[in-house]
Amino acid sequence: MRMEGLDRCEGSGDQAEDDIRLDLRGLKCPLPVLRTRKALRLHPDGAWLTVLADDPMARLDIGHLCRTDGHEADPPVPLPEGGWRFRIRKGSGAEAQ
Repeated sequence: MRMEGLDRCEGSGDQAEDDIRLDLRGLKCPLPVLRTRKALRLHPDGAWLTVLADDPMARLDIGHLCRTDGHEADPPVPLPEGGWRFRIRKGSGAEAQ
């Protein structure tokens, strides 16, 4: 089963080849955080998810999602064309949310 915008990274730069990539650029609040949460629920604990988003609220919303659901996240990296890259490692206990 394939979700729109959800696929494997092709191993570019500092991303691992087994990262799951979710391109949410162009979506407005609250869709980026809702789709990020849904994607995290589809994968096992410890999986890495790379999210690309350009909605101004994504920095706050995705950070809050990680803190409240127990995920680890690298600091957001600004993208040259606008927006940010978020790299999130799924934590345990998130399934109960």
